[in-house]
Amino acid sequence: MNMPYQLSSPDLDIVLALVRGATLAEAGRRLGLDASTVFRALQRIEKGLGRRLFERSRSGYLATELAQQFAQHAERIEAELEAARAHASVTAGTVSGLVRITTTDTVLHGMVLPALAPLGRRHPGLSFELIATNELVSLTRRDADIAVRATRQPPDHLIGKCLGRLRVAVFVSRELAESAGVPVPEPGAPLDAAALSALPWIAPDEAMPDHPSVRWRRKHLPRVTPQYRVNSIAGVVEAVEAGLGAGVVSLMMGRRSGSLVALSGPLDECETDLWLLTHPESRHLRRIATVVSHLAEHVRLDD
Repeated sequence: MNMPYQLSSPDLDIVLALVRGATLAEAGRRLGLDASTVFRALQRIEKGLGRRLFERSRSGYLATELAQQFAQHAERIEAELEAARAHASVTAGTVSGLVRITTTDTVLHGMVLPALAPLGRRHPGLSFELIATNELVSLTRRDADIAVRATRQPPDHLIGKCLGRLRVAVFVSRELAESAGVPVPEPGAPLDAAALSALPWIAPDEAMPDHPSVRWRRKHLPRVTPQYRVNSIAGVVEAVEAGLGAGVVSLMMGRRSGSLVALSGPLDECETDLWLLTHPESRHLRRIATVVSHLAEHVRLDD
């Protein structure tokens, strides 16, 4: 009688790395192995189980339901090991380890970095990897530990806390407003579409076709063709500050800048919420819980 295959911890590491990486090369990078070693290990596991764990496709390795279940077990083991190592390596009252935070460029520079400064001084054992991108980096694959994201509907599988409402308006540099003869409207004044349409405009490029500011401009200023397109929202802010044209800028950034003036009130259609997101399997780790708690208390929208 054949004995059933006994899964080992290294087997689960292979499955988890491939679930997260989706390719042999990426799984190998995560494990410190070459792709051929990962391939042979996967063949051995699947043969032992008598079941396929991944479907091969041109886009990579797609995890079956069984592989996803194994990955969940592996993540819990990983979290427990990391917690045990943290307890073993630090003295009482200290927090240490790497925390990876993903957010957008404007939120990083405007809110996250100022909030992290005192935390880093309080816990010098903490180190941070900061990922500024307009794409939602996967917390499920552990590409990051914490996400700070502007969204109206955060993913259901993540644990989240809403930090507040992000509001925006149309801003220009004070110098451009004066040279173009555009009066600064009184609070509550209706939108002057004609005056705004006469200005040069700065907008996100084709990589962000559905950005709320793009949808708003196309709806309310349909005759405007942006003279400048940039590949980040921080680039929009910098170009507006440089006097190149008008653009949709967060109230936080616009009001902190000494050189910008608002040509509209808050644009309700562009409002989003700022969420602090973590994965449920890792949120209790001391280093992550410490950073999450600190960000929740100290991130300020100032709108």
